[in-house]
Amino acid sequence: MLIQIGYEIIFNSPTAVPMLLKLYTHPTLAHQFKKPEQLQISSNIPMQEFYDSFGNRCVRIIAPRGQLRLWNNAVIENSGKPDPVDCDAHQLLVSELPQSTLQYLLSSRYCEVELLSEVAWKRFGNLSPGWSRVQAICDWIHSNIHYGYQHTHTTKTAYGTYTERTGVCRDFAHLAIALCRCLHIPARYATGYLGDIGIPAQPIPMDFHAWFEVFLGGKWHTFDARHNTPRMGRILMARGRDATDVALTTSFGAANLVGFKVWADEIEQGCANAQALEKLPLATPQLVMV
Repeated sequence: MLIQIGYEIIFNSPTAVPMLLKLYTHPTLAHQFKKPEQLQISSNIPMQEFYDSFGNRCVRIIAPRGQLRLWNNAVIENSGKPDPVDCDAHQLLVSELPQSTLQYLLSSRYCEVELLSEVAWKRFGNLSPGWSRVQAICDWIHSNIHYGYQHTHTTKTAYGTYTERTGVCRDFAHLAIALCRCLHIPARYATGYLGDIGIPAQPIPMDFHAWFEVFLGGKWHTFDARHNTPRMGRILMARGRDATDVALTTSFGAANLVGFKVWADEIEQGCANAQALEKLPLATPQLVMV
């Protein structure tokens, strides 16, 4: 399956402002591109690339005063298969975990292990350790947390999501991560593209999506408390302890978001040749203003 992915994001700044961008896909997907991704900027300004401590590809810029437009348009090959399910994946004892996973057992900015520990053990502690326990956490969140853009804010944490029973995909992921960590299951935050592929078209505009990964049976597995079902066409951009580590744009000063559009669309079979891919236009006829 070939998927056209990209975005168009516009900021307006009263003065020049440093920015940190994590707008590329994860480096592990580099070999899957049929039309390479390239972060493009409306202003002719220097870009400094580096990889952060979680392996995410990052860019530093100084956005000029006035309007700044960021966009990308690429084609990536995807298996076309739903997220893998491994019901036999078992939970390792903390003493058996690789050192690299231990940081994903601890509290972080948006995932308060201490505040939710009693809740986690009361609700899920009596369940069999492993895949079924994580799935039970997703089932509970999916059934008990009401989704809606009006129900979140930038400082909302996992504990806030639990007490308010509302949130967006980011909040669903934070709560699931915190509950897993309470139960000694390493869990990390993930963000990227997830288009309406293999499901009925959704009425809300396409946006970047958040999910989470847990370490079971010696490897990482994908879970999604928001949708709570295996999905096709999931494309990773960044991973970290929580949303703090994977913010797609961070400005160190005033930068007002005035335009935002994201797409992730399956390409029809007839377009799947090199010449056709090169001619693909931006998959956005009109910028959505916010």
